[in-house]
Amino acid sequence: MPMPATTLADRAIVRLSGEDVRGFLQGLVTSDVLGPLPVWAGLLSPQGKCQFDFFVWPSDQGSGDDLLLDCEAAVADDLIKRLGVYRLRRPIRIERDASRAAHWSKDGSEGVPDPRLAELGRRCVAPPDEPASGWLEHRLRLGVCEGRAELGDILWLECNAAELNGVSFTKGCFVGQENTARMNWRQKVNRRLFVVVGGGGGRARVEYPEVDLSVVHARADAIPDNAVVPDWLKASLAQPSSA
Repeated sequence: MPMPATTLADRAIVRLSGEDVRGFLQGLVTSDVLGPLPVWAGLLSPQGKCQFDFFVWPSDQGSGDDLLLDCEAAVADDLIKRLGVYRLRRPIRIERDASRAAHWSKDGSEGVPDPRLAELGRRCVAPPDEPASGWLEHRLRLGVCEGRAELGDILWLECNAAELNGVSFTKGCFVGQENTARMNWRQKVNRRLFVVVGGGGGRARVEYPEVDLSVVHARADAIPDNAVVPDWLKASLAQPSSA
């Protein structure tokens, strides 16, 4: 069980149950869900732009074949509808699971390290408890973006997904794979999301005045002076982009 006051109140859990749910999701999302879980993944447009991002967890109750999606609560219903489009006639149920919640702690031993970046802390899926505090600023200070307001309609590799373990280039097909793989092969990621201190100005995707941080979409060769450039991103920024 998680420690008290660890629930991420802005997250929801979507349960996928039925026939071959791993195989169903494997052909849609950016990460390999046939291997060890959890993973962070995106569901993209055919052009490779982020529509949804979420964590994929194995079930902690009921059928061992179920999958749990830890997603942004505000878009959970939209995600269910989008997955329903791809489901076609497969005998798969896709629905919210209010008995489970996403949990986070900065320290401790409960759960597992965040699959994007261990420094983010530890996560688990369990029954809800009291809301956690401090997650937003902690995440942003580490330069990590998530959710529709920050990632929506941005090319997946421009969301720093490769650096944060959010894409597999060996798993096979997924929605948006062609453009994503081409960008990776050509090392052509000309723009990226950055967290900046203070306001983001005209390039702001979203501003968080309560923590004095913003998310901007900027050219990789014109990084804002007030950007947070974490160690995990520096190596990629040092590589020249090919035309």
